[in-house]
Amino acid sequence: MELLWSLFSSPFGLLLITLTIVGILKVVTVVRHVYFYWKGKGIPYLPNSLDSLLIDWKLFARRVTFVDYILYLYNYFPNVKYFGIMDFGVPAVFLRDPELIKDVMVKDFENFHDHRKFVDENIDPLFAKNIFSLRGDRWREMRNTLSPSFTASKMKFMFDLVSKCSREFVNYLVDHPELCDEIETKQVFRRYTTDVIATTAFGISVNSMKDQNNEFYVRGVEFNKSFGGILALFKFMFLRTCPRFAKLIGMEAFVSSTTSEFFNRIIGETIRVREEQGIIRPDMIHLLMQARDKDDLTKMTLEDIVSQAFLFFLGGFETSSTLICFIAHELALNRDIQDRLREEVQQHLRENEFSYESLSKMTYMDMVIAETLRKYSPMIITDRVCTKSYELPPAQPGYKSLIVKSDTVMMIPVYALHRDPKYFPNPDKFDPDRFSEENKDNIVPYTYLPFGHGPRKCIGNRFALMETKILVAHLLQKFILKRAAKTVDPMMYDKMEFNLTPKGGFYISLEKREK
Repeated sequence: MELLWSLFSSPFGLLLITLTIVGILKVVTVVRHVYFYWKGKGIPYLPNSLDSLLIDWKLFARRVTFVDYILYLYNYFPNVKYFGIMDFGVPAVFLRDPELIKDVMVKDFENFHDHRKFVDENIDPLFAKNIFSLRGDRWREMRNTLSPSFTASKMKFMFDLVSKCSREFVNYLVDHPELCDEIETKQVFRRYTTDVIATTAFGISVNSMKDQNNEFYVRGVEFNKSFGGILALFKFMFLRTCPRFAKLIGMEAFVSSTTSEFFNRIIGETIRVREEQGIIRPDMIHLLMQARDKDDLTKMTLEDIVSQAFLFFLGGFETSSTLICFIAHELALNRDIQDRLREEVQQHLRENEFSYESLSKMTYMDMVIAETLRKYSPMIITDRVCTKSYELPPAQPGYKSLIVKSDTVMMIPVYALHRDPKYFPNPDKFDPDRFSEENKDNIVPYTYLPFGHGPRKCIGNRFALMETKILVAHLLQKFILKRAAKTVDPMMYDKMEFNLTPKGGFYISLEKREK
């Protein structure tokens, strides 16, 4: 009793007790906010029930895949336009209705022009300053700066560079048949996309099949490994929810210091050489250099330039290579589709080569790629952040309309829309004819969103499609794609990966064609 009294009577004791009470009240406030935010707002919302807590735990423990989690959310209220959820303690609106998705992405874009903040730029500037992460006026400036890099004329200019990478890649496989009996395509297609990005964005010639440990490839693999495992999920949550504390304790960013130093060094050296020798190369680095030299209020720094180039590298390294993997997987399983596509490729072959114009005329190629993007969407979910209060109509007859407050996240479940049988009958079937001239107009607008939509649509989608088409055409010219012993069929996704990855990896067999 005397000890307790002395604690209350001393300044230190009073401070300790006060801090404890404040801490408890803070925790109670946060918990109350999480559990009761949506209650009483007159809309359907995901309750903090045992079932929802269980699915959250399974995702965190990697007992279910991320797509299983998104499908669970999407199907929880199958007949509503939207519902409320808490996303890591942050209020979010989960959109299901294509018309509302159109409003958010396009019609009322000025109310939803930002993505949620992924990571603080003071912790990870290389990741936080790219065009995907930028917000408001800074995003608009960067978008206007980068857009000229991805016009049809620029694609045509870069076609020969990409085609050269593709020919060298396929010829290497032709010359090394021992690699082709059972090939893990993710590893090799990453090497192709590494070469493409190195030459078109950085002006550096790399042959990743011959130089297996070149630093571009090594850095790409290193970065993607940082997104795997339970610790990566915890780190992602911590960096998003407690950026100041993460910086205080010295938590390392997703982009390691060695990777950051490499890209800063490579781009800094490229800029220096171009300035000293007067080299002009119509690529992304040149356009960024021009923007840097403008006498604007917002000056572009080397860090800004490196951040955009790094995002371009990541998009090519991971997203494009995964798309090519899934195309190869489906062609190996569906020989009739492969034969039809190969016949189209041969029709457009002139003197053993393709041109930019001939590639653009391959309509069945477009259909095959479009169906792959539907079945295996590169974006499982995307988002927009409300930047100005906005009224949503009732989620369903009998519910109230909702005033969405500023900073509320709008979640758009791309993968779930692509797999909804209401929009895409028999969604597990790989059927390129969904995107034929006769059928594609039957697709409900804003249910097919592989690259997003509206002003924040993926800026590099045209480039990604070009490098994909070129490689698929060259592969079919030289090889028959076949099922291998390790080919995953039916498809099962690896629970330890955020992105769509077959359990056990991408495996097919390549059989050299006889001329």
